[in-house]
Amino acid sequence: MSKRTLVTAALPYANGPIHIGHIAGCYLPADIYTRFLRCKDEDVKFVCGSDEHGVPITIKARNESITPQQVVDRYHSMMDNAFKGLGISFDVYSRTSSEEHHRTASDFFQTLYDKGVFEERETEQYFDEEAKQFLADRYIIGTCPKCGHDGAYGDQCESCGASLNPTDLINPVSKLSGNKPVMRSTKNWFLPLQDYQQRLESFIGEKKGYWKSNVFGQCMSWLSQGLQSRAMTRDLNWGVPVPLKDAEGKVLYVWFDAPIGYITATKQLLANEWESYWKDSDSQIVHFIGKDNIVFHCIIFPAMLMAHGGYNLPHNVPANEFLNLEGQKISTSRNWAVWLHEYLEDLPNRQDELRYVLTSIAPETGDSEFTWSDYQARVNNELVAIFGNFVNRVLVLYQKYYDGVIDTEVTDFADERHAYVVEQATRNIESAILNHRYKQALTATMEVARHGNRYLTETEPWKVFKTDPNTARVILNDCLLLMGYLRKFVQPFMPHTSSRLSALLGLPLQNVIPWTETISFSKGMVLPKPSLLFSKVEDEQVSAQLEKLTSVAADVINEPEYEPEKDAVSFDDFTRMDLRVGEIISAEKVKKADKLLHLKVDVGFKTISLVSGIAEHHKPEEVVGKQVMVLLNLEPRKIRGVLSQGMILMTESADGRLVFMTPYEKVEPGVSIR
Repeated sequence: MSKRTLVTAALPYANGPIHIGHIAGCYLPADIYTRFLRCKDEDVKFVCGSDEHGVPITIKARNESITPQQVVDRYHSMMDNAFKGLGISFDVYSRTSSEEHHRTASDFFQTLYDKGVFEERETEQYFDEEAKQFLADRYIIGTCPKCGHDGAYGDQCESCGASLNPTDLINPVSKLSGNKPVMRSTKNWFLPLQDYQQRLESFIGEKKGYWKSNVFGQCMSWLSQGLQSRAMTRDLNWGVPVPLKDAEGKVLYVWFDAPIGYITATKQLLANEWESYWKDSDSQIVHFIGKDNIVFHCIIFPAMLMAHGGYNLPHNVPANEFLNLEGQKISTSRNWAVWLHEYLEDLPNRQDELRYVLTSIAPETGDSEFTWSDYQARVNNELVAIFGNFVNRVLVLYQKYYDGVIDTEVTDFADERHAYVVEQATRNIESAILNHRYKQALTATMEVARHGNRYLTETEPWKVFKTDPNTARVILNDCLLLMGYLRKFVQPFMPHTSSRLSALLGLPLQNVIPWTETISFSKGMVLPKPSLLFSKVEDEQVSAQLEKLTSVAADVINEPEYEPEKDAVSFDDFTRMDLRVGEIISAEKVKKADKLLHLKVDVGFKTISLVSGIAEHHKPEEVVGKQVMVLLNLEPRKIRGVLSQGMILMTESADGRLVFMTPYEKVEPGVSIR
């Protein structure tokens, strides 16, 4: 038995249900990895839980006129049931609103405080005079200073991914009242991340070539900009109270308390033995997350662990990219999503079909896309026509010719080609899963089913039986052995299918099939009557899902959420804005920044350099020659090392795309906009 492994999956935020993007990005790969380690008889624990603190939950509670606890109770139960329905095999599913977690997070903070780690600062923070409260980051929205995206939050711009402070925003407004907030003095405690810069650079530098390139690259980008102190407390009444006498009305920052939730969950699972998984030298921690959480798991949480002392740092953080849906980004606000709990209700007993498809299209190295037509094609053309067809053909023939009775012990392949295929699949699946290449591992698994189908077609036992029943039986016995190995190979990916296949073969049902298990059938065994492993997805089912998706999303799109009206400005303030028409003369992607384009814009009397966060919506070659509206007298700044001398005016379409504001007809570059 090898070293202990603690697998964590990102704590889902308890202000809404789980959708397939969450599953593909984090929870399914984590489950596949954990199930495989169990097959290998590894000492592995799989922990998760609901993240139940933070501003979005208080906003939702406020909007629905209920308490934050009622919000999280609703979604914790919904998410827990949905995970179980899909077969996500957590050893424990915890929650951060529990007393155990409050104690654990408070103790962690107190240890850092007692060690003198925190910087205690009186800072100016935004305050909503109408709501009479300080505004946490997510209660403030404004224009991103780096990409110009309106609607950026006070902690992060979801358009360009930049990490922000509320005071960085241009034209900030309160989400509570829509008013412009004022600055007031308040005290909070900051973690000086810069003090851990060198240790983090050393820690992450050692992961080059081992961690995924997207994870390593994002970490190095953050480190190259230089780390700064970050507040670990917030002026808020929902969360883990700061355990200090002079901290009334303050809670721990949600990104301080949430990763500690992994520790809480381990405690809940293992009581007094939890420390061995977090602190022993022969233990390793693997965090499964989406790409939007990389900085918190690779930089901020490790810095917290370094500051505390005694904890292991993460061994790996195999973050995935994003899953899109039917040509668009998944959007919870527009209801453009396939919700897991609804899928399980609408398409009962098709858990493994979803697991299979999402693994096949997993966004392991780049964003990928789910469509219902592709879902139907993969189920019908692969699971039904290849995997299910092979199993059904063999079992039907065995019943037809031999009444399902096995008349001799079957332990080894008569045809050595099968042994080679199984041996190769065993190696390839293991290597791919351990290196977090789950699509590759699934392909290697399906190749065994394809091989079985080809073998049946090649040998034609239904013809051989007419002249040589014994040889036909040998052919089918080899197929039974292939199916026995298939049931083991598919277990991490499709556990329900593995169990059903075991039942069809008359083999014992096992929670975990050992990876080293050899397959055999005893003399006198009687195979059960065959039934189909998979059934086709019909056109009507796909149409119903598409209609549901588009109709619900359309309802939301037709009722847009307008941003609060901003404070009035004087005419003099307006005239100070130098708005002009420009023409894009060149465009190229900014290196190592998927969302940014570097534009050269002709504004008549000169050519300026602009950086704009539009790369996900517009290809460089498509924007050249386009006339745009430019705010020219914005203070220049460097973004990812590229000088940006203004801002292009954009708006957002109903489907979430960024759209240029352009003149009604073509005009000379450089003319003023009045």
